[in-house]
Order: sequence, then C-alpha cells, then structure tokens
Amino acid sequence: MTGAELIAKERQRQINEAQWTAEHDDEHEVGVLAQAGGVYAIRAAAQLGLDIADEYLLFPSAWPFDMEWYKPTSQDPIRQLVKAGALIAAEIDRLQRAAESTSL
Repeated sequence: MTGAELIAKERQRQINEAQWTAEHDDEHEVGVLAQAGGVYAIRAAAQLGLDIADEYLLFPSAWPFDMEWYKPTSQDPIRQLVKAGALIAAEIDRLQRAAESTSL
C-alpha cells in the first residue's frame, strides 16, 4: 500500500472502530487534531534518527488529549506517520466542514 492508502485505511479505522466520526471531530478546538498528528510525526522523526532533545518528555506533554489516548508504536516510524496523517486528514476534513457551514 502507498502512504496515502495506509493513511486512508487508518482514518477509516478511526471512524469505524473508535467511533471518531465527523461529529466527534467537530467537537474539538481548532488545530487540536493537527497538534495530535504532529506529536506522532515528531516521534517518527525521532525514531528515524533525528536528534530531538528530550523527545520522550517534551512531545508527550504536547499531546492535547488524555494520555490514555496517546498510543505510540514502539520503533515503527511508518505506523507513527500513518497515525499522524490520519489525524491531520481529520483536521483538514473538520476545517472544510466548518468553512462550508460558514459559507452557506
């Protein structure tokens, strides 16, 4: 599968299994889903060897939700990036819905 296909599959899993639907996503503050995606992306960068100071201390503290929802995958940067991409896609969708409802 391509990266885009993996992200789409993960986003569908979030909707179907975790029930993180559009209605659920719309309840979040602007940018929070993107922030969560960023945390996973930074973790992937660290796993790939990027020198990130205090990676385990700094970035989990940037996680915008309860820590029970932070589920990094040990030593699997592709999985981290898939999670990041799905969260960022959810933020894009949320922003597009908000723009549509404002323009109506």
